[in-house]
Amino acid sequence: MKLMLFAPELVLLLGSLVLFFVSTGKVGGRKARTIALSLALINVLACLNGLPLEGSLFYNAYQIDFFSQFIKLIMAMGFAVVLLFSTELKGIEDRVRPEYYLFLTLSTLGLTMLVSSVELLTMFIALELSSYSLYILVPMRDDRTGLRMQMESAIKYILFGVVATGVMLFGMSYLFGLTGTTYLAELLPILHQMMGNPAALIAIAMVLGGFFFKLAVFPFHSWVPDVYQGASNETTAFIASVPKVAAVAMLIRLTAMATPEGQALVILLIVLSVCSMFYGNLVALQQTDMKRMLGFSGIAHAGYVLLGLVTMQEVGYAASLYYIIGYLVMNLAAFLVICKVSEHGENLAVDDLGGLYQRSPLLALTLAVSMFSMAGIPPFVGFMGKFMLLTGAYKAGHLPLVIMAAINTAISIYYYLSVVRVTYSASPEERPVVVVGGVAKAVSVALVMIIIAMGLFPDSLLQLATEAVRAIL
Repeated sequence: MKLMLFAPELVLLLGSLVLFFVSTGKVGGRKARTIALSLALINVLACLNGLPLEGSLFYNAYQIDFFSQFIKLIMAMGFAVVLLFSTELKGIEDRVRPEYYLFLTLSTLGLTMLVSSVELLTMFIALELSSYSLYILVPMRDDRTGLRMQMESAIKYILFGVVATGVMLFGMSYLFGLTGTTYLAELLPILHQMMGNPAALIAIAMVLGGFFFKLAVFPFHSWVPDVYQGASNETTAFIASVPKVAAVAMLIRLTAMATPEGQALVILLIVLSVCSMFYGNLVALQQTDMKRMLGFSGIAHAGYVLLGLVTMQEVGYAASLYYIIGYLVMNLAAFLVICKVSEHGENLAVDDLGGLYQRSPLLALTLAVSMFSMAGIPPFVGFMGKFMLLTGAYKAGHLPLVIMAAINTAISIYYYLSVVRVTYSASPEERPVVVVGGVAKAVSVALVMIIIAMGLFPDSLLQLATEAVRAIL
């Protein structure tokens, strides 16, 4: 029974070992991808099977509950989708593809372990396993363009990541000094009595900083545009989606350490939310590169997610969880189009999508649905997610914050609809027809259906999110 509690992690760990041995030989990227994809699908089944399980492992440092298992399932599905549509890996040389899949799997393993970690050092180790795997993935892009911008991106990613890790570790040392324990279950009752203590608030804020970095919350956002632009399209698709689900899950788990009386933390979250929304949306208006635009829009979406955390209530946490799951699907749909339209793995400018409705009607529809949803237009999941977040923040008494979030939603409509305009109104000129394989078509249709279904029928998923949050409060 204990072994079943750890089944998703074991699947990824054993799969990583297989990929490691494969990478030491002369095995091509096609075989490595088959192994990685099989592993990802088995992982989804293991997460589904483990959904109702509960228990603890490793001297109670590792908690298995509905919250952690639900997040693992969402991340497993995201990992599988990235592998399904990245059939060609146009920007990665064939000789390094086995290592590429190895580190992609290790990063997923780190994120999977992270959401079950309820002890500070366990949390730190899991986070670093995921982060260092991503640091290696970013420079694994071929040098066809001769710019080698992926190297600059990787260095920036590592430097900012190290700083964020240092801030988080310093906060953890404060928490240990104040409470004498590293276990969250023992930290909570002590910290609830110390909410008036500035040291406790600073410690919580510094620990949250490590996850603000993952979620790309202002001012931990500086790595985003360069890493998105420098990494290969498939790598960016993963970085922009799956780790953010884990980051939101951990922010919910850690924000629960404060009580509603801890107004200093609420004010901090409000300030970060407003700064993230305005900075991300205003800078995204000027972008001509698709991945940079999605990077800045991701910063804005991080600000929207914080609207739920500001409430310090179960309903707000559930809305944040619902929104980040919707964001995962919307983002994957957008990156699927980028990966397929990019002829040789190069970055796409917005103008490169000109006439896509003639070159590939399905991809044009997928991109349009993704952009409409991100802009918060009904009946898609982006609208329903924003509506729930704004409603929750309004009921919690944060009217000025709701007004600023609404203004930002209006700003974002311009650049999202600009992409749709180019896709459907511009001439294709000499651009070639985009050939899409059967698997990519199926994934594309599935993502579009999920975006629409989550917007029209949010109750089931929101109920699951509420139950998951309830499991840790």
